[in-house]
Amino acid sequence: MEGERAHLSHYRSDGTYRPATCLREEIIKHTRETADVPDRLKAGLDKALGPLKTWVQAKLPAKSSLQKGIPPEATDIPVEAKVIEPARANERESMVVTQIASRGIRNPDVLAVMKAIPRHEFVPQEIRDHAYEDSALPIGFEQTISQPYIVALMTEVLQLTKESRVLEIGTGCGYQTSVLAALSKKVYSIEIVAALANETRHRLARLGVENVEIRTGDGYRGWLEEAPFDRIIVTAAPDHLPEHLFEQLVEGGRLIIPIGKGTQDLMIFKLNEGRMEANRLIPVRFVPMTGEAMGWNGDRWGN
Repeated sequence: MEGERAHLSHYRSDGTYRPATCLREEIIKHTRETADVPDRLKAGLDKALGPLKTWVQAKLPAKSSLQKGIPPEATDIPVEAKVIEPARANERESMVVTQIASRGIRNPDVLAVMKAIPRHEFVPQEIRDHAYEDSALPIGFEQTISQPYIVALMTEVLQLTKESRVLEIGTGCGYQTSVLAALSKKVYSIEIVAALANETRHRLARLGVENVEIRTGDGYRGWLEEAPFDRIIVTAAPDHLPEHLFEQLVEGGRLIIPIGKGTQDLMIFKLNEGRMEANRLIPVRFVPMTGEAMGWNGDRWGN
């Protein structure tokens, strides 16, 4: 399960998809952790993008003409990172500049990977023309692919390194998974919808993403056999915090998760000397976490 819930207004009366004609609600001004994101080793970026190279080709794009008011650092991406899958490269560049960098994402590795990964490969054929829009999109199975900005925000806040072992709860179509895989050592991802998990396994194999292991099942209790993890990301919203996930974090590890019903709070937790530090980021709307998470009544297990 991945991403924010698609709005009903995206559909015509006959059930076909209708693209959004206006910008989604303005991102509410929010507080974020102010810890500096360490610079990655530029020389290692090619290696970080290695699993993706079966579908990206080396190409230095022409320098884009930035809109007035967009910070210059928004396109200050290392030369080594300018490895672009040619198809629809201009759309991805525009997506990064106008939707992601303009909203404050500054990590050059995150910007480079968002610019390289072909988002249109992760959505159904009939809506591929809308792949780079500033919104979540339906992917079938009552699930969605997250808005590009949300993918970038969650990835940046995790502060991944090339040695990070990441647990992802909610594989979805594999787009967020691929972004994580390009920036970390290995991703362990759990998807509760069996058909979606199988579809995504085939997609990632076709695209050459090799450092991902997908497990079909309920991710509520994490993946104890592969724990502990340096980072945990949850892409479906429970109405409470699953305590089992904390137990699978290393000291200094980070967990990002949407919590709540309806409009949720995107929360980032950090394990520091055995204590969890929590910060609210922004309000979001993700699909609800299903399975065991639905059995919680806010106090204990019950009717």
